[in-house]
Amino acid sequence: MFDQYSLPLVVLSYAISVLGSFAALQLVTGIREAILKADRWRAIAFAGLAMGGGAIWSMHFVGMLALESHMPMSYDVFKTLLSIVIAVAACTAGLAILGARRFTLEKLMPTSVFMGAAVAGMHYMGMDAMLMPAEIEYDLNILIISVLIAVAASFAALWMAFHLHGSWQKFGSALVMGIAVCGMHYTGMAAASYQHTDTVPESGFLGALSSEYVSGATVAISLGIIALALRVNHWYRNRPLVPA
Repeated sequence: MFDQYSLPLVVLSYAISVLGSFAALQLVTGIREAILKADRWRAIAFAGLAMGGGAIWSMHFVGMLALESHMPMSYDVFKTLLSIVIAVAACTAGLAILGARRFTLEKLMPTSVFMGAAVAGMHYMGMDAMLMPAEIEYDLNILIISVLIAVAASFAALWMAFHLHGSWQKFGSALVMGIAVCGMHYTGMAAASYQHTDTVPESGFLGALSSEYVSGATVAISLGIIALALRVNHWYRNRPLVPA
């Protein structure tokens, strides 16, 4: 039932995760150079939005659209919105720890855990938002592996971002972060098994949206978030330097 994916949409989901990661990493590695405290928190906030919303949340729903399930599927609006809050909040918290003046491995580890939690928490909340005539059960061992992939690849991507300089090096870090996001997502999907039922769960008080509408909208939203983050990064790097 759930054993086929659309390859073009899988590739698109990875591309979105890479672009969102690149925008976020461009911002976060410049946080330490901020002169004004407001500049630093602005960079942290937009980096968290680009990573959590552009790289993680959008990738998930495009990845779900790639899944050819051959059954009607929609998403609970409240849980879908909650999933983006989880992703953005966890990423912002992790990047705030890492974005202090001095980079250390002691800061990198908790940040990687936050980033892994953002990917995993968003994924499984997004899965819980699915409304379809089936119940989902998870293989705990594969589920744990999916979370470890997210944490380990996040650690590698962030380490590269802070030790390698230049746009191409940042893009390489974004490719690794994209592996973290997509690796967790598709491993998490492998952990899931589906038991067909005759009923579709009722949506919450905000109603439901079809999978095609949600996934299509996330592409537009993600591109908007990425463009905004890159614009903020351009402003940040070319602003007049005014001491606090």
